[in-house]
Parts: sequence; C-alpha cells; structure tokens
Amino acid sequence: MATRLRDSGAASSVELVIVSTEGDRDRDRPLWEIGGKGVFVKEVQAAVLDGRADVAVHSGKDLPAGTPTGLVIAAVPERADPRDALIGGRFEAIPTGGTIATGSVRRRAQLAHRRPDLTFAELRGNIDTRLAAAEQFDAIVLAMAGLERLDRLDAVAEPLGPAVIVPQVAQGALAIECRVDDEAIRSALAGLEHAASRRTFDTERGFLAELGGDCDLPAGAHAIVDGDQIRITGVLASLDGHLCLRQEARGTEPDRLGRHVARHLLDNGGAALL
Repeated sequence: MATRLRDSGAASSVELVIVSTEGDRDRDRPLWEIGGKGVFVKEVQAAVLDGRADVAVHSGKDLPAGTPTGLVIAAVPERADPRDALIGGRFEAIPTGGTIATGSVRRRAQLAHRRPDLTFAELRGNIDTRLAAAEQFDAIVLAMAGLERLDRLDAVAEPLGPAVIVPQVAQGALAIECRVDDEAIRSALAGLEHAASRRTFDTERGFLAELGGDCDLPAGAHAIVDGDQIRITGVLASLDGHLCLRQEARGTEPDRLGRHVARHLLDNGGAALL
C-alpha cells in the first residue's frame, strides 16, 4: 500500500509506523474471547488520532461498523477476492467426523450447518503460521485475499463461494482512514478510491451496523454491483450452525440496503440469537 500511495501521487515518500495491536499480541485466545472486531484496529486508529501517523490502512473485515469521532474512511481501493478458501482438501472430500481449523465462528457455523458431522479446532497466527499448521488437520480455512496478496494461492484446495460460506463483512477490502479535518491527506487519498468497491463496502457495513455494530455472532454479508443496482446476501447463524438464516435483496442505496437485509434476518428469527 505504501507503493500505491506513492504511485498515486498521494505522497512523495511514505514512512511506516509500526503499531502492535491487541490482536497481534494475544495469539492464544480466540478472537471472539478477546474482543472480536476492533482488536486489530483500535491502537492503529489511536496512532492517527494522536498524530503519530497520518494514515491508517485496515483490513476491512477487522473494522467495527462505527468510525471513531475524528476519523474518516477516506478511500476504499479496488477490492480483492472476498471468498474464503479451503486449504488441505476439498470440502466434500473431508471424511465424516473430520476436523477443520479456523478461528472464525462465522466460518464454523456455516460449515457445520452444511456438515453437522464435522469437528472444529482453533487456528490463530499469521498466514505462514496457519499454513504450516494445515497438515495437522483435514483442512483449514483462510481468506483468499490474504493468500493472493502474499502470492500463496498455490495452497488453495478449493475456493468457497458465498453459496457455501457468506464472507465476513468487507472481507477482501482495504479501508484507508485519516483524520477528518486533514483536508490535504483526504484530497490525496481520493485517487485510491474505487467506486464499485466503496458501494459494496458501505452496503455490507450497513448490514453490520443494523446488527449492532460489533456483532460477535456468526454473521456475514456479500454484496456485488450489478449494473446500477447492488445485490447483497446476508447470513446470521447460531454458534453451533443449527440455525442459519440467509436473505438476499437488491437496491441502489448502500447503507439502507444493508440495513434492510439485517433487519429482515433479525425480524425472522435472528433477534433471538442476539
């Protein structure tokens, strides 16, 4: 991203500010136990707010639905592949009672809904660490976007499309954040904006906001731009995957459309899960 900033003319030079987040430091406990969404972004956002950094680049799926006062998402670059990926073997080839490792309750619930026979194990660490652990299980699940960015798509046994697993909100997207009153930086970052990716990003974040902004239940949303419309699929499930609610809708207003799908799920059984 530093190269993208220079190439776009947003900055002639870029200095990286290294920030250790709670999610980076605590690799022993599941993400939902240490705080879920936000554990990879709060310290980074603080660095921008207090002036140690001018710009923050986040993985969209790590962001809660609300942006802290004083910050703005100035650009959403072109989105990478939002799908999840199975490493180690294809889904239908996993033996009865097989074990899949993933730290995501969203992935576990949707896979368990399709295959109640499966068992699940926790998986944390960076991509290299998780890939190295793959041989200990029948399969592991990672995001396609992360594998693509690290040139490790060779490890993918099977991409899992939204028909199998609805992705995390904003999975595959990057969100570039800066101070709301820094007009020079905001203007410079505008060149990185990708209009279609922003529309899907805002639609999915509207879905998350309607669920409560930092929902730690198995929930996901996948939006695509289809002509002048947006099509979104949303999912909300129980932790064990026994109940898995899905809803699709079309519309033209991103936030309103995402909220509409979330509200439908809540009004048709999802509220009991919350």
